Amino acid sequence: MKEWQCSICKYIHKGETPPEKCPVCGAPASKFVEINKVSIPEKTSKEKRTEVKSGPDSPEKKEVLKSVPGIKETGFKKIQSLLVKHHAHPISVHTPNGILPVAVLLWLMAWMFGYDLFSRVAFINMIFVIVTLPFVIFTGVLEWKKKYNGVLTMIFKLKIMAATLTTVSCTISLVWYLIDPQIISSPKAWVFILINIIMLIAVGIAGHIGGKLVFKD
Repeated sequence: MKEWQCSICKYIHKGETPPEKCPVCGAPASKFVEINKVSIPEKTSKEKRTEVKSGPDSPEKKEVLKSVPGIKETGFKKIQSLLVKHHAHPISVHTPNGILPVAVLLWLMAWMFGYDLFSRVAFINMIFVIVTLPFVIFTGVLEWKKKYNGVLTMIFKLKIMAATLTTVSCTISLVWYLIDPQIISSPKAWVFILINIIMLIAVGIAGHIGGKLVFKD
């Protein structure tokens, strides 16, 4: 049976033909490449003996490596590559994904029970989120461009929309509370709570899509 790999998200499909659409990232069949193991030539016994004899640190090996052209990344590009290589986005995104549900729960408790302390704690949590969001968004865009070639299939459009909605909702919530600290006990409190619930849903969608891309299921 043939194996096909999505050139966008690296999903592996087994079958005589590639799927019409990647079940993970939504890329079309044209983005699938057949993995042909037969086309990878086996090393002959002579080549294997030569490789063992020469070794990785031999003069012959070093001369070959010197003759191979390469592009050495420096400065900001090197930093970008390191951020993608060491999974800066999946790591940093745990901050808003972990704190936002707690903040929304505190807003709800403050609204239902009238505890001002809960409002202030929720506000402090939201500050941590808003501080980390620029880095989360930056690393997310970086990973999308470098790892997924900046492709705009439906799954990436949804993830971008969810991230945008999260950022906007979080900003509105934070600024609103700064302007009116008593909003949670005012008649408009339900609007404030609704904005936070929408934010939480958007975070959940973005997190679900991110997990789908990482685990390929």
